[in-house]
This record gives sequence, C-alpha cells and structure tokens, in this order.
Amino acid sequence: MATAADKNSRTPAQKSAAPAAKGGSKLPLIISAVAVLAAAGAGGGWYWSSSKAAAAEHAAAEAAKPKLPAPAQYLALEPPFVVNLNGATGGPQYLQVEIQLMTRDAVALSDLERHAPAIRARLLMLLAQQDAQGIADRAGKEKLQAQALAEVRKLMRAETGKPGVEDLLFTSFVTQ
Repeated sequence: MATAADKNSRTPAQKSAAPAAKGGSKLPLIISAVAVLAAAGAGGGWYWSSSKAAAAEHAAAEAAKPKLPAPAQYLALEPPFVVNLNGATGGPQYLQVEIQLMTRDAVALSDLERHAPAIRARLLMLLAQQDAQGIADRAGKEKLQAQALAEVRKLMRAETGKPGVEDLLFTSFVTQ
C-alpha cells in the first residue's frame, strides 16, 4: 500500500512538473524540424544561385566564342566569258574567264540567279575593255576582279537595294 500512497501523495509541484516534462519533449522536435527546414532552404538557395551562375557563365562563354559565318553559296555564271582584248598587236587576243559569285544569303542567291543576264552583260562590257598587258600579272587580275565585283554590287544595289554578293571569284583565267 505504500506504493499506492506514494503515487497519491505527490505534492502539487511534483504533479505539474510531470506534464511539463512530457510537453517539453516536443520542443526539441520542433527545433529540429525548424533546423532541417532552414538547412534545406539554404541548400536550395545555394543550388538555385549556383545553377543561375552556371547558366550565366555558359551564356558568357557562348557570347565570347567566335561566331562562324553562314555557309558560302556559289553561283557559277555559265558559260565561260570569252572576249576580244583591246590593243592586240600581231593579231587578235582573247580572254576566257570562268566567274563564280559567292554569297551567304539564300535570298541574295536567288536574286543573283534572277539577275544573271544583266550581270553577264555588265561583266562582258567590263572584260571587253581590258588589254592583254593590263591583266598579264597578278596585280592586274586582282584589279579586274575588284572592278567586276564592284559592277555586280552596283547592279544588285540598283535592283534589290542590297549588294547581294560577298565575293567574285575567277575560277579559270586564260589569255591567248
């Protein structure tokens, strides 16, 4: 019976301490949950900021990379140009030249194809004005090439508002 009396003989301070001890065990659980949530939030924030930084670094690397130009597209002006050269001594001299136009724009390529007859006419007039001595060396050929490119660009600007051609190439050049 002493044990039964001991259970019932607790003082009021002892009775209130027992329930406080049971309620106090929830406090460490709540603190632990808050700590876990805070750690998860910090980790998520770090992940989000580091992924954003990685994306920014990737974008900066892409911007710093040299951009490759669009692929070149060529238009061969067929058949080859054949003209008499000026100032021929000792008989007629001829120039036969194959020309290709280069662009990087598909629309410009179709414009060049559409205006090919006018381009051929202008280039024939330019080539027919040449003399054998003026185009005998590399400098003369390069000068003629630059003049031909300027003629094509001038025509294309008049017809389309854009130069349309990036380069003009002599793919065959024969004088006789």
